[in-house]
Amino acid sequence: MTTTTARVLGPGRTVEVFFDGDCPLCMREIRMLRRRDHHARIEFTDISAPTFDPTPLGTDYAALMTRIHGRLPDGTWIEGVEVFRQLYAAVGFRRLVAISRWPGISHLARLGYHLFARNRLRLTGRCIDDRCAIPAPRAATPMAAAPPN
Repeated sequence: MTTTTARVLGPGRTVEVFFDGDCPLCMREIRMLRRRDHHARIEFTDISAPTFDPTPLGTDYAALMTRIHGRLPDGTWIEGVEVFRQLYAAVGFRRLVAISRWPGISHLARLGYHLFARNRLRLTGRCIDDRCAIPAPRAATPMAAAPPN
């Protein structure tokens, strides 16, 4: 993943989050962020949507599924805890963001998120026969054929 000099987010947006819309815990967090995003600073991108294509982003679905990803207005990619810091700052939780950067707290946050990300499918009941593999992306549903005249 690369950085571009062109602005990649819409006007007023400070961060784009790439989230798994099929993950119940992830969606709980996204719903909270959407409710609190009164100034439309966050661009929400559901990587589980059938129409989502990661190719123009220079990455792939599997990479985006391993941990949360985000992009800043200049195209810089961020991952893991830093995405949450940017999201929380965008909705006004700046004190929480500052605390999350303290030594010790920062390390625990990174460790906690790493453990969650590694076990996310299991924790959300998305393993099949005790096998926790990244699910294949959903294919776009073809449009229904028009009835004959």
